[in-house]
Amino acid sequence: MAAGESDTGRPVDDHATSGLSGLVDRFRHLAPHDHDNSDRALIDTGAEGVRATKVSLVGLGITAVLQAILVAFTGSVALLSDTLHNLTDALTAIPLWIAFSVGRRAPTKRFTYGYSRAEDLAGIVIVIAIAVSAGAVAWESIQRFIEPRDISFPEWVIAAGIIGALGNEAVARYRIRAGKRIHSAALIADGVHARTDAYTSLSVVAAGVGSLLGWSWADPLAGLIVAAMILYLLRSTAARMFGRILDAVDPELFERSAAIIRSVDGVERVTDLRLRWAGHRLHAMVSVSVDPNMTVKQGHDIALQVSEDLTTVLPYAVYSTVHVDPVGFDAPHHANEHPRLRPEE
Repeated sequence: MAAGESDTGRPVDDHATSGLSGLVDRFRHLAPHDHDNSDRALIDTGAEGVRATKVSLVGLGITAVLQAILVAFTGSVALLSDTLHNLTDALTAIPLWIAFSVGRRAPTKRFTYGYSRAEDLAGIVIVIAIAVSAGAVAWESIQRFIEPRDISFPEWVIAAGIIGALGNEAVARYRIRAGKRIHSAALIADGVHARTDAYTSLSVVAAGVGSLLGWSWADPLAGLIVAAMILYLLRSTAARMFGRILDAVDPELFERSAAIIRSVDGVERVTDLRLRWAGHRLHAMVSVSVDPNMTVKQGHDIALQVSEDLTTVLPYAVYSTVHVDPVGFDAPHHANEHPRLRPEE
């Protein structure tokens, strides 16, 4: 039985329960089957994601404003590109903030799986924003090659670059650490985005040093190098996000989940296992084979144990649906059913 479902497998209706009994029922569904002794299932990971986006939004917003002031005085294209990238990075926190907030809503009769996928959509927006910012940096750099312009106050440019690099790296580490803690690919992608800003800021330092040495070409060259580095980082980030959209999971996670299920007493075979991410939540659809002489109650207890073990052992918020087949009758129930994925084979 999946968390967020009734005993009949139907989505929980927010209006079907009320009062103390409704509150107890909701807590029961947050901790599947009331057998989870850990606090993991009760942690509001969506709230942690919202907090992470708020902190990073404020930090990068302040950085972008300070750098914009210095751009007006120095006229550095490298610093301008850094400022634009910081501003873009700060703004990408907004759709992610919205996605985390929306993802905390309960399932409805229309959205029976809830709204967790909003987080993955926000991740795609972030990937697009990274690509656009890389294009903007490259364009500004090429324009500066065509129309060279000396940098005013190069010492300020160097100082701004150092501050930007330190600030962006701090935000990147915070986002990535929070993303890994709640297993949010979108938040990790946003952290990578902040890290590209740190590289951009380092190029600003290089441009300032080049200006002090009289190298007018150092500023636009640094901008082009930054654009190339952003695109390089974008490759792995985009692959991760589009993989989430296509329900990709790490094969090691699949094998580990199968091993957990096989270790449950009474499970003869794992006849089907499907895993998919919805935001930072892992959904599992499991079919196991058991002794055909077992009672319905015994089979049900095994299904509960499988669900509990997945929730307890895996360091994720896991929502599982477990189907029990008698050994010898574990073939697909319909001729047109999707082929099963058997971990033993």
